[in-house]
Amino acid sequence: MTLSPSPCRARDVLVSYFWSGDAVRSRSVSDVVLSGLLGMPVLPARLLADCEREVSMRLGLEPGDVEALSLARARARWPDFRHCVQAVSHWTRTLGLKQVLASSEVALMACRGARYHHDGAHYGGAAFCNLFLSEDKGLDLHLPAAGRRIPLARGTAVIFDTGQPHAVIRRHSGSFDSTDFGPEQDCTQLFLTWELPIEHADVGRVLRVDFDVDPSTSLQLDEEQVWVNGAQARVCPGSGRWLPGNGSLKVTADVI
Repeated sequence: MTLSPSPCRARDVLVSYFWSGDAVRSRSVSDVVLSGLLGMPVLPARLLADCEREVSMRLGLEPGDVEALSLARARARWPDFRHCVQAVSHWTRTLGLKQVLASSEVALMACRGARYHHDGAHYGGAAFCNLFLSEDKGLDLHLPAAGRRIPLARGTAVIFDTGQPHAVIRRHSGSFDSTDFGPEQDCTQLFLTWELPIEHADVGRVLRVDFDVDPSTSLQLDEEQVWVNGAQARVCPGSGRWLPGNGSLKVTADVI
């Protein structure tokens, strides 16, 4: 298991504005990334074949896309599903997260690489816990702002803040390139994902999240957003760099 914040350097100031009940609340965006390699059985051939059919025929997955698969359908072909969940549950407990995984819904996802993006506009109230199920295909999970690059193999487990830019790219690449994930490439990744509530005391403590860092701006917003250095921003899908956004609000004082 690895618990690693980004190296000490001049950093952008990131703030996530997220729904908490009926109000928008502010918080810091954690640069802590938790990772480990868990013992996982090989996925059954029947399950892999069924997922490939679903990816190609129903989803039509294109390079950079990330989509949900039918978990109920997969479980019927996956006798070791419970073992996978138990392994992740044990891992999260060793991190100090106790029973938080048991109260979080799980989904089965597929991707053909992933463009750089953050999920703070839809999942600002959560951290992601992902368990990668596919064999090593020479791909990495890259979180450039957090300074982390994690090789993806069967059993790779990762927890990170949804406000952190991230992508799935080729191991020796420094950017997302759609030609790396063409139809002739064996590059589909399957993974389980849980949304861990960021306001849960254990999640906030382990990820070192500070809450209510900019309450005045929170009062002016009616949707979830991520701001960088005092203004709404977006992520370049190719490089992972922060770009100016289209937000109507801007603050000139430090928000933290």
